[in-house]
Amino acid sequence: MLQFSESAHAARSPGRLVPLRFRQVADDVVLLTSHFGDWVFVSPQELSTLYQGELPTELEEKLAERNFIVDRLDRRALADRLSRKRRFLRFGPNLHILVVTLRCNETCVYCHASRADMDAVDTDMSPQTAERCIDLALQSTSGRLTFEFQGGEPLVNFPVMQHAIEYATEKNRAYGKEIEFTLVSNLALLDDAKLDYLVENKVQICTSVDGPEKLHNKQRVLPSDNAFQRAARGIERINARYLALGLDPVLYHVEALPTITRAALDYPKELVDTFVSLGCHSIFLRPVDPFGFAGKTQDKIEYDRKRYHEFYRSAVDYILERNLAGTRVLERYAAIFLTKILTGDDPNFLDLRSPGGAGIGQLTYNYDGSIYTSDEGRMLRETGDETFRIGHVSTARYRELMLSDTVRSLVLASNLDAQPDCVTCTYNPYCGNKPEHSYRTQGSIFGRTRESDICAVHKGIQDYLFGKLAENRPEIVDVFRRWTTVREREHYLQGGATAS
Repeated sequence: MLQFSESAHAARSPGRLVPLRFRQVADDVVLLTSHFGDWVFVSPQELSTLYQGELPTELEEKLAERNFIVDRLDRRALADRLSRKRRFLRFGPNLHILVVTLRCNETCVYCHASRADMDAVDTDMSPQTAERCIDLALQSTSGRLTFEFQGGEPLVNFPVMQHAIEYATEKNRAYGKEIEFTLVSNLALLDDAKLDYLVENKVQICTSVDGPEKLHNKQRVLPSDNAFQRAARGIERINARYLALGLDPVLYHVEALPTITRAALDYPKELVDTFVSLGCHSIFLRPVDPFGFAGKTQDKIEYDRKRYHEFYRSAVDYILERNLAGTRVLERYAAIFLTKILTGDDPNFLDLRSPGGAGIGQLTYNYDGSIYTSDEGRMLRETGDETFRIGHVSTARYRELMLSDTVRSLVLASNLDAQPDCVTCTYNPYCGNKPEHSYRTQGSIFGRTRESDICAVHKGIQDYLFGKLAENRPEIVDVFRRWTTVREREHYLQGGATAS
């Protein structure tokens, strides 16, 4: 905490500053942040003045308005805000990923799931294993659960997915939790019967679109057919069903996620235009991860994260242009960070919180019933590493899973206030890390943050966002604030009333 000498201010006693961190985000702009997530811009000269032990009245008033003066804090309000921001720590895992098969009809250059061939039926989850997964998930202390079906391609094992949905719905009558179902699919196997079932059972549907048709088909190969066109037709049909139900298309539409490989870096505007043309209102510009097949093909798909920063800035600049021209579309990374920055709340995105979501926010159930702390942990298993396996559905007890050494270690490793580099970082209040990524790339769940690709990505994005906020263009700030608006998608929620 900065202190000020009485001799420097004989006429008055200036307030004390809260502990702060600082980072220059433009030539003449320095960002100050506090532990509570408050932030303010000052000039380099004002920062120098603070470090000389001086606090002019005008600067003190500016800092007081943003909760940087100890003697003028509303401590109760700050405590309540911090409690709300970390409220996810009061609940157990809310995301439960069921890998119903490893079989997949597409071959992706970066496949994180380590797909299996279509005849590898031994990688299908059985109905009995699906039931055990549901039984265990319902023991979570979270009152709201998301069951996410992944693969491989989940539609390959559609009967077990159906069974899991119906079993979970029936079993939840005794628990009264709010539950929702999500499907992550390439949509190539989506037919009318499957679509009818998914819409009738209110299953949220997500897919992958890597950009323009040529790029998508190069990265996601569908033998004997056009992967992009199949995905586009699926998106169009699903969105049409939502419209027919009278649902708001801005809120209810297929979520499509790109994976930004080296080849995608040259097409920032084309990628955005592709998503807008497909009716997608959000784009998550995720860099490629080093899991699964991506570890084997990195010489073709990986890149220096500085190139990613250039791509990201170009893409989001263009997204902002489209918004100012009347198109409603957001970038998901930006929306997550901006929600923390502008509202002081935390949207509980599991990879961007502290502590992280591995184990205490999510569990992944592999096709054979093995339980992992996260999907990344399960991905490592497919390459022979069982470090993040914490049990099996046939024998596991919920309490033992939560108190396992692996889960405890991941909580410690993802607590930014306990990491040497993160504890002093200006972006600490808004960030998060992934211990599994550190383990995969650096050999330790604690890792070396300053050498981490994830850290580089997060800092680059937040530098961009704070740079835009420092420009203080009202029309851009309005767009940013609109991106932080969280509207409940109640159509997908089911249950919530305990049976009598």
